[in-house]
Amino acid sequence: MAMFERHRLAPLPLALLLVLLLGCQHVLQAAASADDDDDDNVLHIGGIFPIRGEGGWQGGQACEPAANLALEDVNNRRDLLPGFKLKLHWNDSECEPGLGASVMYNLVYNQPQKLLLLAGCSTVCTTVAEAAKMWNLVVLCYGASSPALSDRNRFPTLFRTHPSATVHNPTRIKLMEKFGWSRVAILQQAEEVFISTVEDLEARCKVAGIEIVTRQSFLSEPTDAVRNLRRQDARIIVGLFYVVAARRVLCEVFKQGLYGKQYVWFFIGWYEDNWFEQNLERESIDCTAEQMRMAAEGHLTTEALMWNQNKEETTISKMTSEDFRLRLNEVLSKKYDIANKRYPEGYQEAPLAYDAVWSVALAFNKTMSKLLKHGKTLKNFTYTNKEIADEIYSAMNSTRFLGVSGGVAFSSQGDRIALTQIEQVINGSYVNLGYYDTQADNLTWANKERWIGGKVPRRDRTCPGPSGAFQRVPWGRGHVAMWSISSLGIVAAIGLIIFNIWYRHRRVIQSSHPVCNTIMLVGVITCLWSVFLLGLDGQFVSPGVYPLVCQARVWLLSIGFTLAYGAMFSKVWRVHRLTTHNKPDTKKVEPWKLYTMVTGLLLIDLVLLMTWQLYDPLQRSIEEFPLEEPNNTDDDVKIRPQLEHCESEKHTVWLGVIYGYKGVVLVFGLFLAYETRSIKVKQINDSRYVGMSIYNVVVLCLITAPVTLVIASQQDAVFAFVALAVIFCCFLSMALIFVPKVIEVIRHPSDHAESKYNPDIGSKEDEEKYRKIVQENSELQRLIAEKEDKIRALKQRLQEREAGRGGGGGGGGGGTTEGLLHTGAGYKDSLIVADLITDAGTSDSAFGGGLSVHTRSSRASTSDLEFSESYL
Repeated sequence: MAMFERHRLAPLPLALLLVLLLGCQHVLQAAASADDDDDDNVLHIGGIFPIRGEGGWQGGQACEPAANLALEDVNNRRDLLPGFKLKLHWNDSECEPGLGASVMYNLVYNQPQKLLLLAGCSTVCTTVAEAAKMWNLVVLCYGASSPALSDRNRFPTLFRTHPSATVHNPTRIKLMEKFGWSRVAILQQAEEVFISTVEDLEARCKVAGIEIVTRQSFLSEPTDAVRNLRRQDARIIVGLFYVVAARRVLCEVFKQGLYGKQYVWFFIGWYEDNWFEQNLERESIDCTAEQMRMAAEGHLTTEALMWNQNKEETTISKMTSEDFRLRLNEVLSKKYDIANKRYPEGYQEAPLAYDAVWSVALAFNKTMSKLLKHGKTLKNFTYTNKEIADEIYSAMNSTRFLGVSGGVAFSSQGDRIALTQIEQVINGSYVNLGYYDTQADNLTWANKERWIGGKVPRRDRTCPGPSGAFQRVPWGRGHVAMWSISSLGIVAAIGLIIFNIWYRHRRVIQSSHPVCNTIMLVGVITCLWSVFLLGLDGQFVSPGVYPLVCQARVWLLSIGFTLAYGAMFSKVWRVHRLTTHNKPDTKKVEPWKLYTMVTGLLLIDLVLLMTWQLYDPLQRSIEEFPLEEPNNTDDDVKIRPQLEHCESEKHTVWLGVIYGYKGVVLVFGLFLAYETRSIKVKQINDSRYVGMSIYNVVVLCLITAPVTLVIASQQDAVFAFVALAVIFCCFLSMALIFVPKVIEVIRHPSDHAESKYNPDIGSKEDEEKYRKIVQENSELQRLIAEKEDKIRALKQRLQEREAGRGGGGGGGGGGTTEGLLHTGAGYKDSLIVADLITDAGTSDSAFGGGLSVHTRSSRASTSDLEFSESYL
């Protein structure tokens, strides 16, 4: 595709030029009328060809000979422009806009009068097309790809057989999507054509979700810009520059090592096939041809089709594209070494110049037909005749034909509509990889691409979605095992619910409160369902559905825990109440109190979860990790792993509230289970197994919750750990509570033998005996306290009597006193014994008739007993 050179000459202000030139217009037109042209049957057109300039696109070297071939063929056709011939007046613009403007003014104001202008090189076409509207001249550009030329308001009379440079961008995007490249860099020359092309590319990349990591530009020396690409560690690079600058860029690419299996370069496809080996000495390129070939190997190019790909198809000129190539080579071989493939610049665009002349001839032919109806011809055209100018514009706009460059047609912006060709340098030569139809979004691919290293290069970036950057729970045995076990648990829980309902009349079921058991099993099923959601991540659900999965996990696990653990907690709480209160109203367990406790815990859950979801719902968040070397490739690439999380803005606060509330219930349940660990009551016959289940749940929860917080960045470990904890809790709880009941029902089909064999059911006598022992213990404590009071009183009276007798006796009272002391000792013991016997006889009733107490002091005699009784 033909392009254009950077500005070297500052063009004169366009407005000033127009004022001066328009002021002279009437003088020149008068001169034109005076200087009558002898050949009235000649239609004159002006041509501007870039040929001898330095830098830029000097495509006129091949396009001017191609245009002359077209003039020869058109003028040889008798059915085209009957009675007239086309003649081309041209000059060299050197791809300089200032010089191009000068050439245009000379063509316009020098005889003969021109009907249309041909131009090449985008910078020149921009200047010419913007000014030509002042003379009602249509401009046809055979070599101009600047996207700015698509502006109909700015260039109202412009057409071009060369497609816009923006036609490459959809093709580049398509290739990036095909090979999975989502991070690219751009290196451009500071020219308007490339600036506008890059702006269009950036907009398309944004829509396609492709990141542009850096955009480097240079004016003439690309060294620093290429070095910056290396600093940015770019891998996929789009280069937009003229061919002279392209050789400097490629040499610097070799020096910086930005080539090989780690890199992919996109270059413009309208360079000559051997552009990277030509003019190295003349342009002072500090690289050898071999080094340039090494750096160019594997790069991709995109270009609009400029040669008809069907080499056997006859075009409007009665030639095939191959016939035209042979004729053009014959003409060019007079000045260039075509035999050794030393083609002049613009060789690729030569068919566009050839077809441009045919477009002019066809448009003039159609215009003449319309003018003849009004008695006019094209020779009546003047620069002030807008009527004929509009006819020429209309005819050009509707031109359709098959040329040597393919189908020729123009869009509403005057742009050429064409397919895009994709090529790759393989072993130093360009190989056609396929074609892309932008309008139909159809990519035709030949699968001929070859990559250095044998595989498509990757890029140094975080790999997105399906390409493996996200850390996933590895699909396979882990998922199958956990989901299979959970499914078995759900089936087992449903079976136990049926068993619980079917045998609800049996005492072994009835005394364990079957409704509470059913609530627990429903909670188990809910918890096991949450295991299925724990294994779902981005490989199963889209980012839009992921927040719903996050919320469903929390709801199922929290409510399932409350139902299962709450049912067990209410049972052990009632057992504790029965064993610590002696009031008659606590001897009977009312089921509604158990259900009320579970309902209360469930309501707290619902309030917390609803508040969380309404005010701060869980969302999908991405955690990024440092760059890592991939394990399964030797490419010079790094991967930035990413991990999906379920998080809200105040996630830590909500987790603290939920864990705090559940933790209090767990600790309190553990305390109650420990207090009632050895107690069996008839009203709740499975209290011991419930307590064991609570131990299991508490221990696993206290381990799982903090561990999952610590290993949150290891998604496979979190899934396995939480899933196993949930499954183990559910299965063990079901086994502890229901296996003894199932065994009892199987071993004893009838209900009569249950109390005899079921260890959970205590006898009525044992319970009554326990209660009586408790009452007797209290009564004995009271009696002992009373006897101690009596003993203290007797000791005090004995001391008083002893003191009275000692004061009234005399010397002869010694014997009497000693006897009294002896008698007093016996008296004390006898008194105690007598009291105990009396009380023992009274307390027989307290022991239920089956228990009697006989107590006698070893030092008491019959006289002592008689004395005690007479004393009392």
